[in-house]
Amino acid sequence: MSSLLIDLFFVIGTATVTWLLLQFILNGRSKKILREAETEAEVLKKNKLLEAKEHFVNMKSEYEKEVAARNAKMQQAEARIQQSEARIQQKETSLNQRHGELQRKNSETEAIKENLNNQLELIEHRKKELDALHRKELERYETMSGMSAQEAKEKLVESLKDEAKTAAMSYVNEIMDEAKMNANKEAKRIIIQTIQRVATETAIENSITVFNIESDEIKGRIIGREGRNIRALEAATGVEIIVDDTPEAIVLSAFDPVRREIARLALHQLVADGRIHPARIEEVVTKVKKQVEEEIIETGKRTTIDLGVHGLHPELIRMVGKMKYRSSYGQNLLQHARETANLCAIMASELGLNPKKAKRAGLLHDIGKVPDDEPEMPHALFGMKLAEQYKEKPDICNAIGAHHEEVEMNTLLSPIVQVCDAISGARPGARREIVEAYLKRLNDLENLALSYPGVQKTYAIQAGRELRVIVGADKVDDAAVETLSADIAKRIQDEMTYPGQVKITVIRETRAVNYAK
Repeated sequence: MSSLLIDLFFVIGTATVTWLLLQFILNGRSKKILREAETEAEVLKKNKLLEAKEHFVNMKSEYEKEVAARNAKMQQAEARIQQSEARIQQKETSLNQRHGELQRKNSETEAIKENLNNQLELIEHRKKELDALHRKELERYETMSGMSAQEAKEKLVESLKDEAKTAAMSYVNEIMDEAKMNANKEAKRIIIQTIQRVATETAIENSITVFNIESDEIKGRIIGREGRNIRALEAATGVEIIVDDTPEAIVLSAFDPVRREIARLALHQLVADGRIHPARIEEVVTKVKKQVEEEIIETGKRTTIDLGVHGLHPELIRMVGKMKYRSSYGQNLLQHARETANLCAIMASELGLNPKKAKRAGLLHDIGKVPDDEPEMPHALFGMKLAEQYKEKPDICNAIGAHHEEVEMNTLLSPIVQVCDAISGARPGARREIVEAYLKRLNDLENLALSYPGVQKTYAIQAGRELRVIVGADKVDDAAVETLSADIAKRIQDEMTYPGQVKITVIRETRAVNYAK
């Protein structure tokens, strides 16, 4: 028991000593840590104080800079204010000077106005005196002449009228002579320009084609035994072949120019080959038909390329080529279409419209004349129907259908195509004129001139290009001849339709007749 107590006390003593040693060690370390912490705190404090001082210095320098900038701005503002005050003072000085000048001018104006009023009063006074003198002189002249002032005035006016008429007629004659001289020059210039801008060929197509041969012996070979060759040729081509006594010529007659061309080419190949019999004729005609069809398409393509018209349907191109073998009143249809297309493009350019559309409409305006089958409607309407069928634009279709006013015109292209079609067809030499219409125009010219009083005879000469009017010398004087010529010319322009121009010549002659007995 005592040993246990001794061991226990020994353990307790050891633990106590150990605890005291640990306490001593911990106290030393704590003091060391505290001292280090205090040292670090002092360092941090000094650093923070230094940073605060540096920040304060920076803020102070920035503030000083801002104060300096503000002072500079204030100085600049003060300088501008001083400059403005100086300008204002200058303006005030200038305004004062102007005000003084205006006052001086007003005073001068008042003086001038007063002077003018005095002069007006003096003029009015003198005018009254002149009126009184004029009345006295007028009364004296009326007493001396025995006529009133109104009568004298009327007489003077009549004499002045006669003089004015004579002078006016002389002046008119001079102007007309000068205008005629200038008109010839201007007409030549316009014609030359027109020829340069639109140069076209003129071709007169008929219903027959003459096929020339080297000798009349070939006629028998073409006719064949009992006429079998000529019958086979007529059956294959649909053309009437006339073999008569005309030397070295065979006539091909048909209203379809394509058939005539096929027959002509087939005859040419048969005669050149020398083998003429029904089987050969059918073979050659079939071959030539294919060649002509290819030529038609090639002509259509070449025409569209020459005119710069692109994107046409192949069938429309074929119809354009087919125009080469058609004619209208003797005018080749393809040449007419080309001419109309060029005229449309020129006119559209002058009017500020699209020349390509106008040229396209002008080229296609007569496609209704070349169908494969004969329609029962006007060619303009049928052409419009074809254009719609082949997907042409509405304005092009309307221009085709309206160029003879059979449908309403909806676009500006329509009147352009109508006018250019008329220009191409109506120019001299383009188309044959019907004899009845020609004779009627001559009679109308003569009858129109005969309707004037004093006209004794009229003669339409030079195919209606000149009208000679003979008047009686006792009924029409020399002064009235010019007036009569001008009146007839104006009436012809207003009432008649004619190609080119008509020259009106009025003839007045005086005859002295005596008899020797």
